[in-house]
Parts: sequence; C-alpha cells; structure tokens
Amino acid sequence: MTAHALLTPQDCAVILVDEQAGLAFAAGSSDRQALRSHAVALARTARAFEIPVIVSTSASKVYSGPLMPPLRQVLPDVAPIERRNMNLWEDEPARAAVLATGRKTLVIAGLLTEACVSFPALSALSAGYDVRIVADACGGLTQDSHQAALRRLEQAGAVMTSWLQFLLELQRDWTRHETYEAARAIIVDHGGGYGIGLDYARDMIHPA
Repeated sequence: MTAHALLTPQDCAVILVDEQAGLAFAAGSSDRQALRSHAVALARTARAFEIPVIVSTSASKVYSGPLMPPLRQVLPDVAPIERRNMNLWEDEPARAAVLATGRKTLVIAGLLTEACVSFPALSALSAGYDVRIVADACGGLTQDSHQAALRRLEQAGAVMTSWLQFLLELQRDWTRHETYEAARAIIVDHGGGYGIGLDYARDMIHPA
C-alpha cells in the first residue's frame, strides 16, 4: 500500500504505546483530557471496524501505572504487553504480537512522541511497513519536542493522520450500515462540535 492509498479495515493494525497516567502527566504538548479522549476514540474505532489492537506498557509497577481505565473499558480482552525497552520493535513479545497480525500498515499512537512512539515507528518503516501516526492521540513533553518528533517521522516516510480522519477513512460511506451506529457514537462522544451536529441532525429527523 502506498502512502496515498485510502485505508480499509483489512489493511491495518492499531498500536497503542504507553497510554498510562504517569506518562500522561508528563505530556505537555496538548490538553491531557483531549489526548486521553482521542486515544479512546482511536481504540473504539479499531473495535468498531474489527481491527487488531496491540497495547504495550512500560514501568507500570514503578512509575507509569497501568493502562488508563477508559482504555481498559474499551479493550477488556487486550492484555498489555509490558516491556523494558523504550522501542517496542526491539521487544521480542511486542514485535511478535505485531507480526502475528499479518498487517503491513501500522497505525500508531501513544506517549511520549519523542521516544516510545517515534522509535517503533522508525523501526517499522525501516522494516518495510506503512506507518500512520495518529498525531492528535500522541503527546510529547513540550509542543516543540512533539512537533520535532512528528517532523522527523514524516521525513522518514510516516503519514500523519488524526483519529477522526482514520475513522472517516474507514467508514467512507454513511450507508455502510454495519458500522454506522458505532462510528456515529464515537464521533458524538469524542468529536466536539461535529458530534453535537450529528446529535442535532438526528433530533431534527427523529424528534424526541
């Protein structure tokens, strides 16, 4: 798949890296509540479109804490893979989980952008994978360092996206009834004004 091709659910796997409160505390590049909401929206999107999800954590017992509760609720059957290496790709169980999906497009988000997101993304690119970075679900220490990391990833060949673009790219047609309600609900819950608009439109068509 080229970087210009539109994704389908059959193309990709989602990787969530270190979505833990201890690291969210350090993420100063954007609003932390928004970061968590975007990560949850991404996880819900993967669920709605039956996309494999790999979750990796680090230092969960000594610093970072467990996977954040809203993500545990969305992904109750996904066991986080605890690792020592900052680079998920250099951790054998984590890399094996990615390879086991058989997918060649990796959609990556997490904390912190400068290291635990960037390193596996760069390694996957070197290994011939197509990599999409969900930029608004990634947090860095500062806005400058977050943006520098994203620029490096883009220069290396990663494609930037957002959780909403990813969801809409998969849905593409609102007459796809099998995913319509799930996709709509995600946007209503996480999509700000767009979500309010969808609720308004339903009220106008089907008044309470």
